[in-house]
Amino acid sequence: MRIIPTGETLGATIAGVDLAKPLGARDFAEILRALGEHSVLRFPAQQLDATQLKAFAGRFGALEINVAGTFQEPGHPEVMILSNIVENGRPIGARDAGQDWHTDMSYSETIALANVLYALKVPRRNGVALGGTEFANMQAAYEALPADLKTRLDGMTVLHDFNKFWEMMRQRPGSWRPPLSGEQRRKKPPVSHPIFLTHPITGRKVLYANPGYAIRINELPERDSDEILPFLFEHQLQPRFRYVHRWAEGDVLFWDDIATLHNAHADYGPEEHRLIMRCQVMADRIFDPAFVRAALDERAAAAQ
Repeated sequence: MRIIPTGETLGATIAGVDLAKPLGARDFAEILRALGEHSVLRFPAQQLDATQLKAFAGRFGALEINVAGTFQEPGHPEVMILSNIVENGRPIGARDAGQDWHTDMSYSETIALANVLYALKVPRRNGVALGGTEFANMQAAYEALPADLKTRLDGMTVLHDFNKFWEMMRQRPGSWRPPLSGEQRRKKPPVSHPIFLTHPITGRKVLYANPGYAIRINELPERDSDEILPFLFEHQLQPRFRYVHRWAEGDVLFWDDIATLHNAHADYGPEEHRLIMRCQVMADRIFDPAFVRAALDERAAAAQ
């Protein structure tokens, strides 16, 4: 296995790994370490089915089943289909998934560790890949915050609401999304998380507030919260913190949802087809120091 950094604020290509095969202890640990260091990992030229994608993603944590319960791979509810393809008058996948800046699952009591996406079809125009996924580095964004603001916000929490992003998407022209039902809202009530998290792999601080779901800094007066959150959103999206992945068929992209924001570019038309399988890896294990320590110990033992 070779790890080839992009040389940008985020990203690396992992070469020499066939994700259709079970990961050995050493490869698992190297990938976990690389995720912490680079946050966005590309595994090119993969050939997977839904079972194999689930097996890889599930090594790192429990797999979430989307609350909306739509566009699931038949027989594999943990695998969501992202696509603009329409068959027999019906879309086969979520066509607007991720099309604005957000962090997946920040609205959940158990947050997400990572996303795993596998590209089957990539839209192209004049030979150029469209539908890129853009990321922002939240470890770097935290480190660049004014020192007095870090001190002021330290120990505070942010309220995250699933319905905020859903409604943002629903209001877009041509949206397929209905309003969330009462039952769906009850399954995903607003939740709070620390505004600064300590990353469980790197030990670095992370700015954990995103424009898709964050609605309030709980410990501040509403007026102050309404001033500071927009400042944080603007700060974290500066060009120096951003990186764009350009997709190719066969790419598996594995990215850190603790240390990044992401945004799917909607720069392709309805006849420029995109088809991606997605798994959401939860952070049910990664905050257990014993889990990370055991992975690193396996890496060291395998290297001997």
